[in-house]
Amino acid sequence: MQQNKRRKPRITISQIDYDRLSNLVAALEQRSPEIAASLAEEIERARIVSDKAIAATVVRMGSSVTYMVDGQQSKTVNLVYPGEANIEDGRVSITTPVGTALIGLKAGQSISYATRSGQIHDLTVVEVSQSREDALAR
Repeated sequence: MQQNKRRKPRITISQIDYDRLSNLVAALEQRSPEIAASLAEEIERARIVSDKAIAATVVRMGSSVTYMVDGQQSKTVNLVYPGEANIEDGRVSITTPVGTALIGLKAGQSISYATRSGQIHDLTVVEVSQSREDALAR
């Protein structure tokens, strides 16, 4: 039994992200069952709120997120769907271990996640901001 496994923090997901991510899970079940299972586990434990009720400080699809892994130097990325991902441009897919760990967190929250090779890391969200389009749509 793993000693440093801590309880996962509470997360919040907007209804639209929940619906789209549920569809993504269904699409991934056949070709990437482990990725589908990991993402499904995260979204199923989330509190789902209306799109207008989700706080601007919560990581959602399209958010710009600054985070630290294992207390090391911070990194800023945008959380995107797989087809939009480009690590050189700082666009991280929701289907990566980091992307799945980020969804629904808010600044100050931490979560442990496993890389695809099985290494466990602690991720802490430092800052969250939303795109201009998201801010205008609210």
